[in-house]
Amino acid sequence: MNKKFFTVGPTELFPEVAEMYKGAAAEGFFSVSHRSKEFEEINEETVNSLTTLLSIPEDFYVFFLSSATECMERIIENTVEKKSFHFINGYFAERFYNIAVQLKKEAGFVRADFGGGFDFEAADVPNDAEIICITHNETSTGTALPLDDIYELKKRNPDKIIALDVVTSVPYYPLDFNFIDTAFFSVQKGFGLPPGLGVMICRKSLIEKTKYLLARNINIGTYNNFIKLAANADKNQTTMTPNIPSIFLLGKISDLLIEKGIDNVRSETDKKANLIYGFFDKHDSIKPFVKDTALRSKTTIVLETELDVMKVLEKIEYNGFVLSKGYGDFKSRHIRIGNFPVHRQEDVSNLIYLFRKF
Repeated sequence: MNKKFFTVGPTELFPEVAEMYKGAAAEGFFSVSHRSKEFEEINEETVNSLTTLLSIPEDFYVFFLSSATECMERIIENTVEKKSFHFINGYFAERFYNIAVQLKKEAGFVRADFGGGFDFEAADVPNDAEIICITHNETSTGTALPLDDIYELKKRNPDKIIALDVVTSVPYYPLDFNFIDTAFFSVQKGFGLPPGLGVMICRKSLIEKTKYLLARNINIGTYNNFIKLAANADKNQTTMTPNIPSIFLLGKISDLLIEKGIDNVRSETDKKANLIYGFFDKHDSIKPFVKDTALRSKTTIVLETELDVMKVLEKIEYNGFVLSKGYGDFKSRHIRIGNFPVHRQEDVSNLIYLFRKF
């Protein structure tokens, strides 16, 4: 039986990926040097497609790294001399904070209940904080923070860098880069691709902060610092041999989504999310973890239950669907369902039908 992966990442692959990969491999695209003209064309085409899909302004770079976690490290290393500030309401937001601590920064934070949100206006952001780090769509809890609140935070703190984890946000949630200085994601979630590529979108002016830190003998990392990433990006290259297949496929999937229409993608995502939440709001034993409907993620839906989670997941998988268990302390209490552009409404309906047995 072919299984359908409704996991929150890695998730189901777009069915077109296999043929895209096969065709590109036959053409020898994946054996070219990352200093070759062929790779420069692949890199440029992917950056252009992603820029169109996500409405990225011209004054931003697109950097290709190994993972979203590496993006967190590079952001802290290359933009923070002393102090960062973090909004923590889930395990991945906490990871961003922990990385800052491990890099010996003075990391302040405000913490909310996991599954909850923040009063951004009341948050006491220190005047000397250099960066504000926020996880927009918390994959561990299924909480999506209101983007308008984040934009207002930037308006109140125009001198501070806003760094946004959008790992399970894009391409569904529209981002206004007027109020975001850097954002990052990995491709194995919303883009329905194999894992192994992190993507960072970075305002070009941030490179000046990195140069400032270097001049003050502050550690900015080694080979993948912003200065080297930017210098290579200007040539449509990367600092080191990258995941060329993933870069190529990201461009092709971006083209596919552009052709489909991002408004259609978002409308379909809304319909699927409404089906799932509508069903589980009425379920006797399994309920949405996020109670505030305004904070419920449309792309990573987290459910809580007193039932034996592993037995539930095993029965669902026996019927052809693979879901994610909970994260961290929630492993035995939560079920997580991915709702990305790759997932079809027909399959969502069939998945919901299986839960009628619990």
